Amino acid sequence: MAVKEQPIVGYLPQDTPPWGAMLSLAFQQVLTMFPATVLVAILTKFDIGVTLLASGLGTIIALLVSGRRIPMYYGSSFSYITVVVTAMSLYANDCFADPATFYCPEGVKLVQVGIIGTAVVEVLVGLLIMRIGKAALDKALPPVITGSVAIVIGIALAGAALGMAGANWLVAFITLIFTVAFSVYLQGKGLIGMLPILLGAVVGYLVSIPMGLVNFGLISEAEWIRVPNITLPAFADPNAWAVVVSISLIAIATIPESTAHLYQMSLYIDALAKELKKAPIEIKKLIGLNLIADGADDVIVGLLGGCAGTNYGENNSLMAITRNYSVPVLMVAGVMAILLGFIGKLAALVNTIPVAVTGGLAIYLFGVIGMQGVALIQSEKVNLFEPRQLAVGATILICGIGGNLALPNGIFPFNIPVLFPSGIPAIVFAAIAGILMNTLFLILPPSVFGVKERENINL
Repeated sequence: MAVKEQPIVGYLPQDTPPWGAMLSLAFQQVLTMFPATVLVAILTKFDIGVTLLASGLGTIIALLVSGRRIPMYYGSSFSYITVVVTAMSLYANDCFADPATFYCPEGVKLVQVGIIGTAVVEVLVGLLIMRIGKAALDKALPPVITGSVAIVIGIALAGAALGMAGANWLVAFITLIFTVAFSVYLQGKGLIGMLPILLGAVVGYLVSIPMGLVNFGLISEAEWIRVPNITLPAFADPNAWAVVVSISLIAIATIPESTAHLYQMSLYIDALAKELKKAPIEIKKLIGLNLIADGADDVIVGLLGGCAGTNYGENNSLMAITRNYSVPVLMVAGVMAILLGFIGKLAALVNTIPVAVTGGLAIYLFGVIGMQGVALIQSEKVNLFEPRQLAVGATILICGIGGNLALPNGIFPFNIPVLFPSGIPAIVFAAIAGILMNTLFLILPPSVFGVKERENINL
């Protein structure tokens, strides 16, 4: 008796599922992006409603800019937290003075200018890659720079994470332990395995209730439907240029992340196309277009007042699990996120999360950012037996981490008119120093002096 062949279930980027499947798959995408996207807004004092609205609209615009060829969902990026908090602390001093402050419009308006600057950098780099190829860019921004900057971004936030956790150490560490446990032991368990941050936050929240740490009055006072606090960028602010340079430089760390996501998605999509007996789509060839789409997303969030964005690895993993790469599904998810941005009681509920719970989550997440920098250096097989590579990485790490720890307000006392009239933030100084040092080695390589590069014994 012949065995009936089972149909292959999956959706390629141009496929449109039936409406029932479309809505359920889209809701999963929203649920997956929600915890991390909202957490970034909490940590940086951005409006939660605007962040959700900008996430959804930015995703839709990015998908359209890519010609609906690259299936990505955009949420808030953790990579920008350090420099955003630094900028808001310097130029909008009241933002972080009171832990009860949920939203700081003056700081947000200033940061919006920097986010738009990031969009310009991403678009220009995308166009440059389309013109000259990625290999040339990798020489100017090799993995030792991008990986070291990522390490600095994560570790420089250690003080902020512990400061929040110190609001209640017991709640913070319970939250941390459960979040780690969920991320480790729920791997490969479907949608629930994609939500360790949400689950960890729920545990911490429940533990906080009998301790009297949750203010439910915020929810009862909030309206069901409200217009998000959309703000305009403060282009006329005298500190705007300093913020533009500071924030846009963080693209150094996010561009490799975005590219890695593209490569990952390309593998899974082409594997499904092969099973469906269709031609490979090879979105990995669209690196430049992908970065232009990233820039389009940041233009939207920068104009509205949402957190700086990135395409989400969590959502990419969900697509791989569900074998759903449908762009129409992602566009519906964007519409859902936009609608959520108008629910006032949802924003109020998020704002009742105790500081200690946020601190427990931050210990894990900020550390992961740093470890991802290590992973990038490792995966790219950077030759750390070569003094040139060591010099660049060491300079970035000490200037970035040491500057945040030892210098007043984490600022190098080098005043540059217009750009940095109050000094240069440590993470920005570290990135600039690393780029300049690497450029020197490109212009004057050791081989000019007869120096032979040391063997990378890791290979």
